Amino acid sequence: MADIEASLVGVIEGFYGRSWSVDTRLAYADYLSEAGLNTCIYCPKEDPYLRRQWQSDWPQPKWAELQKLSQTYRQRGINWGVGLSPVELYRDYGALQREQLRKKLERLGELEAPLLAILFDDMPGDLDALASRQAEIVSDVCRWAPSARVLVCPTYYSFDPVLEQYFGRMPADYWPQLGKDMPVDVEIFWTGSKVCSKAIGISDLQPIVEQLGRPVLLWDNYPVNDGAVRSNFVYTSKLAARAPDLGAYISGHLCNPMNQGLLSLPALSGLAELYGSGQFDNEALCRLLGPLTWERLSRDGRVFEEQGLSGMGQQQCRQLALEYGALPGAAALEVAQWLRGEYSFDPACLTT
Repeated sequence: MADIEASLVGVIEGFYGRSWSVDTRLAYADYLSEAGLNTCIYCPKEDPYLRRQWQSDWPQPKWAELQKLSQTYRQRGINWGVGLSPVELYRDYGALQREQLRKKLERLGELEAPLLAILFDDMPGDLDALASRQAEIVSDVCRWAPSARVLVCPTYYSFDPVLEQYFGRMPADYWPQLGKDMPVDVEIFWTGSKVCSKAIGISDLQPIVEQLGRPVLLWDNYPVNDGAVRSNFVYTSKLAARAPDLGAYISGHLCNPMNQGLLSLPALSGLAELYGSGQFDNEALCRLLGPLTWERLSRDGRVFEEQGLSGMGQQQCRQLALEYGALPGAAALEVAQWLRGEYSFDPACLTT
């Protein structure tokens, strides 16, 4: 059993496509607390002020939502933070860009969040000096946000060859150089041997830990379903095939949930069980999802995971959408909307 007290264990809202409502994000503070999990990071790819328009400030209503989120998680004793994705900043990092980054971090500092993630994932990486340039940026981040626990997602965050197919050839010695140049207190994300790893054990982590010279922070892409293939499915089986003895190799374990926030809770119950951290049992899921919805999901879950929308066909999807749509509660609505095709695939999600 892993030690949750020394680790960040929870969720990272890091998917593409339709993001959660503010009500779902606020409710997750209670869900995580009940499950004994301690971390939530806000970084949906849909938020332009974290990615393509990162230099710009949020409109006041959105900023007020972030302030409320930070306050709510702080009151619940949950580590909360924001993940900033300054797109390809490493290609042009001069005086102007430094000042833009400093101002953004100054603004984020007003949230008084304990966590700050800098995310270089899903960006072109064919730059010889990629590791040293990214480390330079993160060193500035650590200097300008000294009270934050800084986390970093590298451009190549898995051994999966799909990353080089989409984002270019990885520079030679990228990982050893990144580990050498990155500030020693910074935690580095890793998804396992694959972008979406079916299993994660010591043999999957030992090679990268040796190259980076530090434990990794697991970004576990389960039950996330934002890819071209995975968006056809809903995954309600609890997280499994993760070794319980990874403590020396990880600094934490964060799951990337589905676009459907409530429907992600059954999968996350496996994370709570893995770390022995809470009572996210069948009774709790029945209460949180609604007894009728949980009963139906217990019946239909395997079909949703194995056949998905395309396997079930339009007629069955329409019928099930009507049945779930007639049930009370937000979880049933998520199922009905998914069955109606309202969670469309975002083409920006390249790593399928």
